[in-house]
Amino acid sequence: MDLSFTQQDIAFRDEVRQFLADEFDEDLKQKMAENRNNYMPKADHLRWQDALAKKGWLTPNWPVEHGGPGWTTTQKYIFDTEMANANAPGIMPFGVSMCAPVIMKFGTEEQKQRFLPDIRENKVWWCQGYSEPGSGSDLASLQMKAEDKGDHFLCNGSKIWTTLAQYADWIFCLVRTQSGGKPQEGISFLLIDMKSEGITVDPIPTLDLPIKGAQEVNQVFFNDVKVPKENLIGEMNKGWTCAKYLLEFERGNAYAGRLKRGLEKVRAIAAKEIDGQAPVIENAAFNAKLARLEIAVQALEMTELRILSKLTSGQNMGPESSLMKCRGTDLYQEVVALALEAVGTYSQPFIPLYPGQNEEPVGPDYASGVAPRYFNARKVSIYGGSNEIQRNIMAKLILGL
Repeated sequence: MDLSFTQQDIAFRDEVRQFLADEFDEDLKQKMAENRNNYMPKADHLRWQDALAKKGWLTPNWPVEHGGPGWTTTQKYIFDTEMANANAPGIMPFGVSMCAPVIMKFGTEEQKQRFLPDIRENKVWWCQGYSEPGSGSDLASLQMKAEDKGDHFLCNGSKIWTTLAQYADWIFCLVRTQSGGKPQEGISFLLIDMKSEGITVDPIPTLDLPIKGAQEVNQVFFNDVKVPKENLIGEMNKGWTCAKYLLEFERGNAYAGRLKRGLEKVRAIAAKEIDGQAPVIENAAFNAKLARLEIAVQALEMTELRILSKLTSGQNMGPESSLMKCRGTDLYQEVVALALEAVGTYSQPFIPLYPGQNEEPVGPDYASGVAPRYFNARKVSIYGGSNEIQRNIMAKLILGL
């Protein structure tokens, strides 16, 4: 594989760094430093994404014909790496990286004209309606019904673990439009306006103790919600094809950049915290754990670069997206656990990071968010298809077992 950057790539990297210097201001930096899950209040995230949209960089994976920047795969990797190095907010994936590719591939021209410009211009906030109570890893068992009423569907049921649904303008849902046959049959892909009558969003409290309104996940209830027929993407009862296509985009993320930054923070904390008479970083057992993780993250980075080289040559990611999701999330949990170990005693006074909170933190500034991030990270090996499911996919499609 070719891992060298061209002069054009280096010039692009410098352009990204200049953009960050101009747009990632001190207010946004402070809010990202205080958060525990890479999400900020909606207004702040919209302000950041407005800057990206104005630059033409909000939709880095989009083809040029739909308003994408025309980046090479290498430029996309450089962009992701520089964003991670700066600890800049991630781009909300639900519209840009998940729903939009499905519309591009399976939608009609009218649907593309209707939905894609608003996503590209940061005018609409999307959320994902896949999992249901009892239908998570076994997604094909979903039961939310969409009855055909002629000119519209009538939707009843609920979706769960819906990230930032309290902010969303629209939700893309897998719904059951036909019963009987294989579980994957009779599922359709539907776009639903969150302002529709009959939709209720209830917060789900998580271990990091967010206040209501600032929660990460929710349960969304649909009670006789009318959805126009023109909001159906692809063929009726063929939504499982859309679902599988979308999951490749959801899982195929790059992790190494933010993992490396996380390890830098761990090393900085360990250099300041005292274990007995010496800094934690001088503890041989701790240092061995840190070194092992640094090696593992370097190995993951090489894997990402290998896949990057494959994508650059025009090949699809395929089941390797499961490999990246599985390994990336496992390592993230190990990194935040090691940060908790480095902070030690000061991680125990658990003070959630509420917006506008004026309670004084216990211990140094860097300590107050470590425990919330550790607890929040318990979910990463479950969402997007649990890592057990990812291993099954790799065993079947990569190893041929």
